[in-house]
Amino acid sequence: QVQLVESGGGLVQAGGSLRLSCAASGRTFSSYAMGWFRQAPGKEREFVGTSTWSGSNTYYTYYADSVRGRFTISRDSAKNTVYLQMTSLKPEDTATYYCAAKSGNIATVTTRYDYWGQGTQVTVSS
Repeated sequence: QVQLVESGGGLVQAGGSLRLSCAASGRTFSSYAMGWFRQAPGKEREFVGTSTWSGSNTYYTYYADSVRGRFTISRDSAKNTVYLQMTSLKPEDTATYYCAAKSGNIATVTTRYDYWGQGTQVTVSS
């Protein structure tokens, strides 16, 4: 079992930055693929990015087109924490952000993930 707790959301102006954290407890953190998703009111939950262990103390990351170049995922295995650094934020980035974990390879669909956090709200004002 894996427990995930997100934090770091808030209100930021367009063009600003935020860093979200997702603290994991339970099973071996480094062996899990970690994903970030977001859900805006009235919309389906959508993929933001994901990372997985690729060997040699490095992680492979993959991002949605809408955030590539602006968002960065990093992991701190010592802290069992994955981060989502968001820069150049836009009003359309406003959503509740969720982290998720799954065993095996990365995935971009919600149904492939086994564990979810409770979400943290990000609001970007214009």
